[in-house]
Amino acid sequence: MPGCFKKTLFALASLVSFVSFILIVAAMGTPKWMTGKILCKTGADLVNATDPELVKFIGDIYYGLFQGGKIRQCGLGGRRSKFTIFPHMVKKLNTGLHVIIIIFLCVAVFFTLVSFGFCILNAVKVPYRAIRGPAGLCLWNFLAGGFIVLAVTSFMAAVKLHHLTERIANFRENVFQFIILEEQFEDCFWLCVATATAHAVNLLLIAISGIHFPEIKSKTEEANVTAEDIMY
Repeated sequence: MPGCFKKTLFALASLVSFVSFILIVAAMGTPKWMTGKILCKTGADLVNATDPELVKFIGDIYYGLFQGGKIRQCGLGGRRSKFTIFPHMVKKLNTGLHVIIIIFLCVAVFFTLVSFGFCILNAVKVPYRAIRGPAGLCLWNFLAGGFIVLAVTSFMAAVKLHHLTERIANFRENVFQFIILEEQFEDCFWLCVATATAHAVNLLLIAISGIHFPEIKSKTEEANVTAEDIMY
């Protein structure tokens, strides 16, 4: 049986893994990974709008991995619309990269659950195989954190290099053209970054569990040997 100290560490690691699993699933299903401001360039050019008048042509956009929405401002008031990435917008985006992001996160969810299960196993008993012990836990957490980092990096590449926000803003816009004034990553994106950090914390906890602390032994009192004891 593992000691009380190791039980506490593995129980804490299992809690971190479970929270990481919840955060990844919640982030994947939330439609706010990215928000931004979009300018209806066509409408502004038609009326030769100056700086004070451009406010009437600036709308908002938000989206996640599966859905999103926008507010179009083309001079006649705001018009709200919602959209789904699959199956309607797939041809407009870099489909391969978008699917890879989702696959990376799904694989990360799997390894997070594996890490959660083996953390509980190590808290309950000492496994007889190395892959189920601390070495295996390090592997599962490293893989889970690594795939999250890959997903986050790929999403950043889709936004910055493949102009994901601009592609989504101009989806099914035959008359008006929208340009991106500003864009920023939202809480759901940073939740994924936090889960990668959580797996790094788990690696630290597992490393601490492998440290063998010296046992504190009480000093035995020296026996007082007298001449009478020697005689007897």
